Amino acid sequence: MSLRHLLLVGCAASSIHAVECDLVIYGGTPAGLSAGIIAAREGASVIVIEPTKWIGGMVTGGLCRTDVGKEETIGGFPREFFTRAAAAKPETPLWYAEPGVNMTTFQTMLSEAGVKVITGQSLRSVTKNGPRITTLTTADGTAHEGKMFIDASYESDLMAAAKVSYIVGRESRDQYGESLAGYYPMPIRPRTVEVMESDCPSIGGKGPAYIHGTPAPISGVDASGKPIFGVVPDPKLAPGSADRLTQSYNFRICVTQRPDIRLPFPKPAHYDPARYELLLRLIQAFPGVRFGRLFHIGGIAQGKYDLNAQGFFSTDYPGANTDYPDGDTATRVRIWQDHTDFIQGMLWFLGHDERVPQSLRDQANSWGLCQDEFADNGHWPYALYIREGRRMIGEHVMRQQDMQTDIFKEDSVGMGSFLIDCHIVQRILADDGTVRDEGSFQDTPTLPYQIPYRSLTPKRAECENLLVPVCLSASHIACCSIRMEPVYMTLGHASGLAVVMAMKAGSSVQTVDVAALRKKLLEHKAVLELASLASMVRSSMLPGIVMGEQDAERVGHWVGSSYGSPVDGSSIHDENHEKGAKSVIYRLKVPATGRYEVRVSYASAPNRAGNVPVSIAHAAGIETVRVSQKKPPLIDKLFLSLGIFEFAADKQAVITVSNKDTDGIVGADAVQLIQVK
Repeated sequence: MSLRHLLLVGCAASSIHAVECDLVIYGGTPAGLSAGIIAAREGASVIVIEPTKWIGGMVTGGLCRTDVGKEETIGGFPREFFTRAAAAKPETPLWYAEPGVNMTTFQTMLSEAGVKVITGQSLRSVTKNGPRITTLTTADGTAHEGKMFIDASYESDLMAAAKVSYIVGRESRDQYGESLAGYYPMPIRPRTVEVMESDCPSIGGKGPAYIHGTPAPISGVDASGKPIFGVVPDPKLAPGSADRLTQSYNFRICVTQRPDIRLPFPKPAHYDPARYELLLRLIQAFPGVRFGRLFHIGGIAQGKYDLNAQGFFSTDYPGANTDYPDGDTATRVRIWQDHTDFIQGMLWFLGHDERVPQSLRDQANSWGLCQDEFADNGHWPYALYIREGRRMIGEHVMRQQDMQTDIFKEDSVGMGSFLIDCHIVQRILADDGTVRDEGSFQDTPTLPYQIPYRSLTPKRAECENLLVPVCLSASHIACCSIRMEPVYMTLGHASGLAVVMAMKAGSSVQTVDVAALRKKLLEHKAVLELASLASMVRSSMLPGIVMGEQDAERVGHWVGSSYGSPVDGSSIHDENHEKGAKSVIYRLKVPATGRYEVRVSYASAPNRAGNVPVSIAHAAGIETVRVSQKKPPLIDKLFLSLGIFEFAADKQAVITVSNKDTDGIVGADAVQLIQVK
């Protein structure tokens, strides 16, 4: 996005006039458009106000390889939208339509519903009468008077202006009892040359789909011993401490290798090769690193790809977004442009700097922007990927536990299922002068979880006629899973129905008849629960001491999976890569010294390893048992007994699943200890 387009929102007109409607939606994101279309179909008059020049947020603005999690959790409006978008052009996969096609689909649906859309106007002020918003005034001086309001923007400026409680940054581990919360420094996560020299599978490579973290010891200081660009001194916080930082932003770039539409990556006006010194050092550590390993390049349609960040140094720009959530227009314009310059400069650097190996330069230059996308913005994506900003503190704060254990909600208005996925927050300088990534804990599986209506509502004393489906009430950790566009659209759908119901009943959003809302959502083919969850094996219902893989320590990169019938609905596997470099360590405390049967759970399949080493550290030493994961577990087709061992109450029982010298995919699920009398 150009500076001019962002600055348009700050230009006020000399005259003020009023516009009345039933529902005012701030934010033309997919969630906002979902809410507006649904409310209009229910008979409400709707205005959607978008501060930028373009509607559709990330779905029209670059993110086209949509993150969906479990497809069966997505119904209602998002399913309708993505189905229509995929049908617009031949050979378009569901969820993966081109940006321009997504834009046209939204425009058609808005026109069909009769939703009025205003672009290029930001919020200037909000007027309230007690706990109710009465007017939203935009930068041009127009006073938009509404009975109900929805803030569906990525920044939630309406919510903030309405004096609704919110937070920016990360909660401490203690605040909500979340194991992943707060400051989270990561160790080096070593990568083999084989992996770094492989493209991601989506473009034909044989390596893992994604990699995360710092792959080798890399110096983070210059000749004078000062941190180089993009590296900060170690803040020396205790792990789990709260701060005001959040995961990095980037652009999701629509790229191609098609010669007929490929445009060279542009050189930004503010290009500084010194910004890529750390990238150069990564390349020097792995001289054969592939362009398709520095970035994740996922296919969409028509020979186009969604280029996203992965690994240690990519399109993510850690630390550059700190002032964005609460920033004024000038601050956000500066940050937006800085991200544009940084990412365009990175692509230029890889294609033209003579210190980059010729092979990598050739790979970079074989890709380019798409001539038929974002033509009114220099073919650059419309939307900065604001993965996380303000987060409301409302009637119910979604937490890590709500996605892993406390997954059922009586007032469910939608479901989520994506991994708890946090991109790098900052790169810190370790005591030995090397770099560590911080905040990007390993992707952590969730169960399909229900999202309660209460998470969309402010506290009643703060505002009675506002719903917030994007910056909803969630912790940083919960946001890392919820933040996927189909989920936002699901919550937009629910919000659109709820405000119409509140308006017709003359009630607050907090006192909407949720049973009636859920009934209406089901009529709209929304998914509020999964029948499969009723038959899922829950660790809390099993005898003895049970630890799932989500609570175990992982060494190396493991991928989440729901294959088979895993305990608590998820397990992990090693992708059949980096043999000897990955393990899962279960540390359990027994209540009393004695003999315990040790059991392991795994999903069996013909492509699984037949020789998985599982070591048991017990009172008399360490014993290793080889497990064939090709064969189904013998106990209820879920657990396999490894034997009976003595454990002491004052010492942890440690069971380790390794992929060393294994001959197939290695999986890890739960470990169970049952005391033998």
